[in-house]
Parts: sequence; structure tokens; C-alpha cells
Amino acid sequence: MDRRRFVGNALGAGILLSGAGRAAASTGRAAANSQSLPQAWGLQLYTVRSLMASDVERTLADVASIGYGEVEFAGYFGRTPAQIRATLDAEGLVAPAVHLSLGELRTNFEAAVEAAVQIGHRYLVLPHLAGPDRPGNAPGEGRAEVIDGYTALADEFNRIGEACEAAGLRFAYHNHDFELEVFEAPEEEEEEEDIRPLDILLRNTDPDLVRFEIDFYWIVHGGGDVLEYFWLHPGRFELCHVKDRTARGQMVDVGAGIIDFEGIFERAGQAGLLHYFVEHDTPADPLASVRASYEYLATLDG
Repeated sequence: MDRRRFVGNALGAGILLSGAGRAAASTGRAAANSQSLPQAWGLQLYTVRSLMASDVERTLADVASIGYGEVEFAGYFGRTPAQIRATLDAEGLVAPAVHLSLGELRTNFEAAVEAAVQIGHRYLVLPHLAGPDRPGNAPGEGRAEVIDGYTALADEFNRIGEACEAAGLRFAYHNHDFELEVFEAPEEEEEEEDIRPLDILLRNTDPDLVRFEIDFYWIVHGGGDVLEYFWLHPGRFELCHVKDRTARGQMVDVGAGIIDFEGIFERAGQAGLLHYFVEHDTPADPLASVRASYEYLATLDG
């Protein structure tokens, strides 16, 4: 039985989404929520980057006043690690994670670790692959080159993860939708399977060295199934981006779209989720957006 058929049969048999499974999961929902929802919702500060660029301290104070307890950085906007830590402490916030480019991880790793330790980060997260760092971007690259490229990246991720572990930190990778592109097996190769870059990274990285920050919007937007990934790779997703999507693909405030966050969070234990960061890439009003998302998520706490 090929993998696609096996997963489809598993879904139909009730491993993930059947009515009977949903009913069982819904029984004792309050108890399930107390186990699966975080003690504090987090915010990826990329959402309020325009405000951070003007006033870091005021923005973090506003985020804390809404009710967020955790933040994930995407740049420090000219502030030193000591200044960032002082502001976090003053506002009662913690910052478990920071986004760093692959270039920064390759060439400025020691400084990144020093900043992380001082600020209190636990995770160094690679948020994106761009340009020549993304397999398949070069003209003429086919399925074999893409597979080789992502396999080599997985090896590099393992090395970065090992260096992070040695420093008392953890390394994670954040997905977009391009990792969900399906590269079909040649018709003449009966034993080959269709494959997606995210599958390559998950299969070829050491779970003890490489974690994943799953972005719910981009998984759905790329045609993937969040619960399928939880089932196939349990415990790999310690961080997530809580980001919503309309049926037509528009990114919206959490709760304004179609993604079933309540159903996803019921599987938090299977996924390994520890940190939940709200994000919206292009909000018209950043503070109004993060407030609306928080207010929706607060309704799930009960």
C-alpha cells in the first residue's frame, strides 16, 4: 500500500478525523483544554514590526497589556540584549524564541547564542529559506536535485541543532507553503513515492536536535493537513504560529477564518506543542489585529 493511500485509509478509519474520534476527543473538553492550551499565549513580533521600529518599549508594553505573556523576536531594532531583557522583565514578558536567518546562524552563531542567553531565549528558529539557500530555486533543478538539496539542508540542520544543544539551546525550523510542494515520482519508477520538502526535513533530521515551528496558515495554504503531520511526526512540533486563513486563502486575524484551532489544540500533546505564537504577516492595524486574535483565543481557555 502506498503512503498516500495508507494515510487516507488511516484518516477514514478514525485515527485523526472521524466523527467517533471527534466525539471522544470532545468528551471532557474542559479537562483537555487544561492540558493542551498554553499557560500564556505568545505573539510573533513580526506582526507589530512597524510599531517595534518606532518604539520597542512602548510596543512591548502594549502587547503585555493585551494579555500576551510570551513573545518571539524577529530582530531587536537597535536595542542591546541587556535593554531587551530589561524591557521584558519590566512588562512581565518572556521571549522563548527568536528568528534568525540561515546566514546569521552560519556566520554569527556565537553572538546569537550570547544574545539568546542574556535575553532568555530557549530556541533559535530558522524562519525561511530564500534565494540559493532554497533547493529548487535555481533554473533547471529537477526532483533529484531538490531531494538532494533538502537532504543536505537536513544534515546542516542537525549540525546547527547539535551546536545549539551544546550551548544549552534548541534549534527549530519554521515552514511556509513551498515546503508542501509535491514532487511527483517518475512514472517508470514504481517504487519511488511522491515527496514534499517538509517530509524530507522531518525524516532526515534528528528529533533530539531539530524541532519544528509549525505554521498552521502555511500548512493549510500549501495543501497540507496539520493533524496528519502531528500523527506522522509526533512530538516534533514544540512551537507553532497561530495564524488563520479564509476559504479563499486570505490571511486574517485568528478566529476570523476557517482553521479549526480547537481541533488542532486537542492534539497538542501528540504534536509536542509548548509555545503558541499568534502571527499576521500584513495586518492593517497591528495592535487591533493582535488584540482580536487574543480575544478569540481567550474564549478557548474555558
